[in-house]
Amino acid sequence: MSKAGDKFDQARRNFLRGIGLGTAAAVAQPAWGGQTFQDALADFFQKDYRRMSKEEIDEALGRIERRVKAQYDVDIDCQNTPPQENVVYGYAINISRCIGCRYCVHACVKENNLGRDSQVQYIRVLELDQGNFNLEQSDHYYDPEKVPVEGKHYLPVQCMQCDDPPCVKACPVEATWMEPDGIVVVDYDWCIGCRYCMAACPYWARHFNWTTPELPAKEINTNCHYLGNRPRPRGVVEKCHFCIHRVRKGQQPACMEACPTGARIFGNLLDPDSEIRYVLANKQVFRLKEDLGTEPKFWYFSD
Repeated sequence: MSKAGDKFDQARRNFLRGIGLGTAAAVAQPAWGGQTFQDALADFFQKDYRRMSKEEIDEALGRIERRVKAQYDVDIDCQNTPPQENVVYGYAINISRCIGCRYCVHACVKENNLGRDSQVQYIRVLELDQGNFNLEQSDHYYDPEKVPVEGKHYLPVQCMQCDDPPCVKACPVEATWMEPDGIVVVDYDWCIGCRYCMAACPYWARHFNWTTPELPAKEINTNCHYLGNRPRPRGVVEKCHFCIHRVRKGQQPACMEACPTGARIFGNLLDPDSEIRYVLANKQVFRLKEDLGTEPKFWYFSD
């Protein structure tokens, strides 16, 4: 852990001592924001994910499950599936097949327990004039009666899972990092909501959760991951994580499964026989803002 992280860890403890919660921990209290006082206190003192032992992670998963149960009256299974060996994930989109239907967006919202009231969406589909790739001239809010619109093309944008992610460098408490399988993740219990990572990201791929997510109980995805789609608290930054709860079990991201035209391709960049490697070897591909040196693991191509 860096010195900045250690200082923040100590600051949390100093804060609690300053408001007199240290001696109050032994006293049973009613629920705090859907949690028992003991769970709320444990959350506040919780270490960064990468510093926790297996036992501490299991305790954190239990607190998450109890919190969701108290808040939404739903039982979730929050897991900690680790990265697979010899796997680095990559994504490619065939923009000549994207019709701008936004099925990927809707599937992502449902799969990843995004607040229905906040309008937070990990995927944005941009509408541009045919042949134009100037993102500043794109329409984020197009709403025609039917898509695709003649003379337009569509460009889905989400987290590029950069190999040199500026968001990670910007975080003052190391609440975000790149996992061995290439997925840039966020420890939502450690994020302080400063939004430095949002300012650093050149792809507008990080989103601040201003409100407690409004989730219809019957629509909550109960298959969750600590670093992924578990219901998040208010006041943290969240982002696409390639459906980490799915892909680490050999499944495809929800956005890929939802695409009606087969425009999305996902796979292991270390597997020479994977479809993503075929695309990179045989198609003319490009990456957004490649000149910035962020090395995105997200490519675009056309037929």
